[in-house]
Amino acid sequence: MKHWGIGARVMLVALLPASVLAVVMLAYFTSARLSEIEQVHIERGKAFARQLAVASEFGVFSANREILQLLANAASKEADVRGVTIVDRHGTVLAASGEVAEVLQKPPADAQLTEKNGRLLIGEPIRAARLVVNDELSQILAPEARAVGKDLGRITIVYSLERLAARRMELLRNGILGLAVVLAGAVLLARRMSHSVSGPIREVADTVTRIGHGEFSERVHNSGGGSLQALGDGVNEMASRLEAAYHTMEQRITQATAELRSRKEDAERANLAKSRFLAAASHDLRQPMHALVLFISELSSRSHPPETRRLVRQIAASAEAMENLLDSLLDISKLDAGVLQPEIRAFPLQKIFDRLSADFRPVADERGLRLRIHATDAWTLSDPMLLERILLNLLSNALRYTAQGTVMMACRRCGDHLRIEVRDSGMGIPRDAQEIVFQEFVQLDNPERARHKGLGLGLAIVRRLTELLGHPLSLRSAHGRGSMFAVELPRSSPVEEGSTEEPPRIPGNLSGLTIAVVDDDQLALASLASLLNSWGCNVVAAESLERLQMDLALDNVTPRALVSDFRLRGNQTGIEVIHAMRRRFGESLPAILITGDTGAATLQLAQAHKIALLHKPVRPAKLRALLQRQINTPEDVA
Repeated sequence: MKHWGIGARVMLVALLPASVLAVVMLAYFTSARLSEIEQVHIERGKAFARQLAVASEFGVFSANREILQLLANAASKEADVRGVTIVDRHGTVLAASGEVAEVLQKPPADAQLTEKNGRLLIGEPIRAARLVVNDELSQILAPEARAVGKDLGRITIVYSLERLAARRMELLRNGILGLAVVLAGAVLLARRMSHSVSGPIREVADTVTRIGHGEFSERVHNSGGGSLQALGDGVNEMASRLEAAYHTMEQRITQATAELRSRKEDAERANLAKSRFLAAASHDLRQPMHALVLFISELSSRSHPPETRRLVRQIAASAEAMENLLDSLLDISKLDAGVLQPEIRAFPLQKIFDRLSADFRPVADERGLRLRIHATDAWTLSDPMLLERILLNLLSNALRYTAQGTVMMACRRCGDHLRIEVRDSGMGIPRDAQEIVFQEFVQLDNPERARHKGLGLGLAIVRRLTELLGHPLSLRSAHGRGSMFAVELPRSSPVEEGSTEEPPRIPGNLSGLTIAVVDDDQLALASLASLLNSWGCNVVAAESLERLQMDLALDNVTPRALVSDFRLRGNQTGIEVIHAMRRRFGESLPAILITGDTGAATLQLAQAHKIALLHKPVRPAKLRALLQRQINTPEDVA
């Protein structure tokens, strides 16, 4: 019943009492009427039996069978009388008419009614009348007169109950018909009541549903009267307020959206301006840094007194720190540009663990920390260089932010995956800051931006690299209780060692080779030419393509390789210089492009033209290795 609608409930309330009352009244009155009819029918049969007994007195007294037979025949023709039997006091049948077999088999006693097979046997005694006669005949019959009041015999009537049964059936039919009429009326009344109650409520419900779907202009039109009218008025008032609130909220949302769009555009403009500033600043910083690194490299290769050598080492360390910061900015730019393509292959993790252990153990010893890197025989599928950069940044952070205790790195097997964990006992990271630490330039304990604490790009690079490789990264930490960074990797089956070894670098000597150099920055041009000269190269250096071609023609030499800056004067680019030189000296001319730009466009452009690209400040060792490789295998220029 709890799932019934209001219409069904109103129907039940209206129909059930009327139905119960109708059934009870019909049953009561029908039962009373049936009892009354049955009683009247039986009393009529008993009265007829008494009358017939009185009429048969003389015939029984005189044993006049003829008279008694006439009486029996006449009586059996009466309605509902099926048979009459008259016997004397000795049980002798004096007269009989109609159905007599049942009477003869078991005659009823005096004043007894016996019902059998739809027949009622009514027995009535025949008694002598109490008469006082003073004549001679009476004196003669004096002994018989003394028998007055005694039974002379008895009459038995077979009385039919068929008409009574038919009357009963008629009464039942009429009762059922009356009940049906009453129930039909009750149903009609209940439906009318249900419609009058549930109709307005259903309209209110439908209106509320449409209002709930956002049609705030809907109103209740026919809500009945009384409480239903109050309900409809309340719904209409609610709809009016909701409509007003909706319009007000819509206006506010429109205003907020416009304001948010304006702020978003401002943020995008600010971000673009920041990117342009960083690109310009990075380029402007890389130019002198490029020259400085090359000069320091050349200076370090010469002999100096001890004090001068100490100063050279300090200058080189400072330049290296600045170079590392610029390299971090370059890494972020490459990752954001989407030009870094990982080379996924199977390799053992222990080789990376060994290199990291060798690199960081002196740092841990210097800081008085315990560095524990657990050995592993696991193999994984990843890019070994990028994975090593991820673990290097995590270990570097752990050592930097741990004042005392232990830094540990271990690999655990988790089903089909490996889980590399880097744990420390350092200061920890508060829960509300565990997401922002992966943003650029965020350092929780370095508000003064001390240079020796890094630039705040390590974890940002880790996040980007793990997303690039598809390795889930997780962090569990609590303030003052240390941190645990975990990287999940796919497991791999071991393969032959030879297939995982990097191809050996092709050895070579640059001495005596002619190298063409183009750069519009005098300082960078001079430093690069000086470095190449120190390697024994013959250098033809110029600030533009035209000047380079003229100098090469005057000297009548053919360059073995070309090194060009990307941005040159007059909107000329290093790519144009390389193509022009290759058209003159052959498409196989090895070429290297050097740039201070960290934007995505330069990276993508160099990759599109399959030209090797180095970012300023260029590390001398990397430049020399690339020159040797390209000169020995000029077809590999990407």
